[in-house]
Formats: sequence, C-alpha cells, structure tokens
Amino acid sequence: MPRPTPPEAVVDVADVLLERIDDLGLRLAERFLIELDTYRNQAQVPFDTIRISCTRNLTLMLRHFTTDAPVDPEPPKETGRLRAQQGVPLAETLHAFRIGFEFLWSELVAESRRHPEVTDAMLVPLAADVWALSGEYAVAVAAAYRDMTSELVTQREHERSVLVEALFTGMIADPATLGEATRILGLPPTGRYVVVAAEVPATGREALPGIETALRAEQITSAWRLLPDQQIGVLALPEAREPLALKALRKHHTRVGVSPSYDALPETPQALHFARLALAGLRGRTRGVARFDDDPLAMLIAAAPVEAERMVRVSLGSLLALPYEERERLLETLRTWYAANGSAAETGRRLFLHPNSVRYRLRRIEELTDRSLNDPRAVLELGAALRALPVLK
Repeated sequence: MPRPTPPEAVVDVADVLLERIDDLGLRLAERFLIELDTYRNQAQVPFDTIRISCTRNLTLMLRHFTTDAPVDPEPPKETGRLRAQQGVPLAETLHAFRIGFEFLWSELVAESRRHPEVTDAMLVPLAADVWALSGEYAVAVAAAYRDMTSELVTQREHERSVLVEALFTGMIADPATLGEATRILGLPPTGRYVVVAAEVPATGREALPGIETALRAEQITSAWRLLPDQQIGVLALPEAREPLALKALRKHHTRVGVSPSYDALPETPQALHFARLALAGLRGRTRGVARFDDDPLAMLIAAAPVEAERMVRVSLGSLLALPYEERERLLETLRTWYAANGSAAETGRRLFLHPNSVRYRLRRIEELTDRSLNDPRAVLELGAALRALPVLK
C-alpha cells in the first residue's frame, strides 16, 4: 500500500545522509562491537558482515524517507537469516536493530538541525514513522531468523542421522572422517562406549523419548538413530556413570539391550550386534534392560532360538518326555545342583532333601540324558540346555 509522500525537506535530509552512507554504516558497526558481546567475536561474526549489513539496512531505512513505496522486507530478512547461521542469539539480533534505529533517529535529528526548513512539526510524524518502521523490521528479522533456525535444526538433525547410520554400519573408517563425525555428534574421539538397542512401540515412534536429554543431564553424551523396529544409540559412558545410564533406560516401558563396553568407535557395528542379542534375550518380557555381559550365554541362546531348541531336545529330550511332576522335580534338582556348584549336600539343604535322595535323582538324570555329571563336557552341555529352557518357553 502506498505511503504518504515525505515532505521535500525530509527527503533532502535523507539524501544528505545517503551520501555519507558508508561512513554511517561503519560507525554503526563499530558501535555494535562496543555494545554487543556476540558481535565482538570475530570468529563467529566477521566484522565485514556487520559493516555490510549495517550499510544495507541504513540505506533501506533512509530511502524509506525519500519515497512513498512500501517497505522492502528483504534486507532485514537477509540479516535475520545470516545471524541465525552465525549463531547470534535472536534477542541480541533484535537489540542490534533497536540500536540501529536509535542511531538512525539521532542522525536524522542532527542533520535536520542543519536544515532550517525542517520544522519540529515535521519531526513528530517522522519519529512515529521511524518507530513504525522499527516494528516492521523486527517482525521481518524475527520471522526470517526463526525460519532459518528451523531449517538449520532440520539440516543438522539430518546430518547427525546420516553420521550415526554411518557409524553403526561401519562406513566411517578413516581417522579424519571419524574425527569430524565425533565432533558433529558431540561424542569424544576416545573413551569407553556402549551401544543401546530398544524396541519401539510402533513404527516411527521412539522407544526412549527424551533419552538424549536425560543422559546429557547426567553428563553422558550420546547419538541416536530411529529405525522402523528399534531405537539405537551409542553412548560415551565412563564406568562410574553406567549406573546412571541404566537408571535412565529403566524408566521407559520397553525392552532394552545394552552391549559390552568398547573403546574404539569403529567397533560400533559389532557392539550393535551384541546389543541386539541382549534385546533378543528379553523375549517373553514386556519391559526390562538386559546387558549382554550379565548373561552372555542367554544372549547367544536368544539369538539362535532354532539351534537352541535343537540343543535342548538333544540334551534333555528323554527327561522332557516324562510326566509333568517327575520332569519338574528332576529339572528343579538339576537347577539347584548347578546353583550349589555341584554339591549334593548343599543341593539337599536347599531342597530339604537327604543328600542320598539328591544323588538318586542325579543318577536318574544321567540315565535319561545318557550323560555323566562327572564329565565336564556333559556338564557344560546340560547346563547350556537347562539355561535355554526358559528362553524358549
């Protein structure tokens, strides 16, 4: 919408200031260095970008007072996008524009005093126009800043997701790329790591919502990837902080597998395999956290259920064919004998049986399985089969 044509005297003042626009832009940029902390960081915000931005925006502001054309929002939007990319806080960016408009007003007033034809009556609506323009600029800057911030967040999340995927698939091998990946992901380049694999409640939904923030609160850095069936993550986990990480994981109502610790990030794919084996070991439970190292045998059994079932049938087949009561009695005796480190006396004490009754039951188990409990290999096979039973049920 066209604006009222500015008075000729005001246009003359603006034209004079436009002739000195490079000097005005430089002076405003130098003032920013004095008053704004972030702008003093030349590595973050190069001075030349400040000077150029000041000059362009002052030019636009002054031309506003030489024409009846509507405000062009593109220069302030460009500044908003640039400051978002540079990481300047939005509040400080808007403060810079407030300083800029104060500077513009002071220069307009000072120059107007040199023009007798500019009356106080002209300055009153000019002041209103300046602050109305300030409001329009603030809206344009903030909108562009937020749009760019959203775009950057999406871009960084995509970049992080790709790097996490590369880490889990072993696509990052050379030290330079690995170093850059750890920098972007926020992971230390060396240390103690574990991988977590959690079962998602539904495709596209996180199994562990908010877990990265919760771990960060415990000074544990992590990087995560959401897959259709699992949420997987790698944690930089000092041993002293492992209980805190496990506590955070247990707060979620899902099944979670945790790998053994490792100290070289290229080993992440193997650690993911172990975490998934630990997760498979929770089959039959609705929730829980299982660490591979807590029961590696159970993890391996869970990873190969068909082979494990065959092992059970081969090792315990005749015993499992017994009537229910006798079968459960003998299985309970065998479990207790293992828990008692092979002591018939301790087994009897735990089951409230005479040691001779325990020995009779053990001989019966040896007959049914065709395995001697004095043979270490047979003891190993029976123990593995016994351990597989609850996993396969």
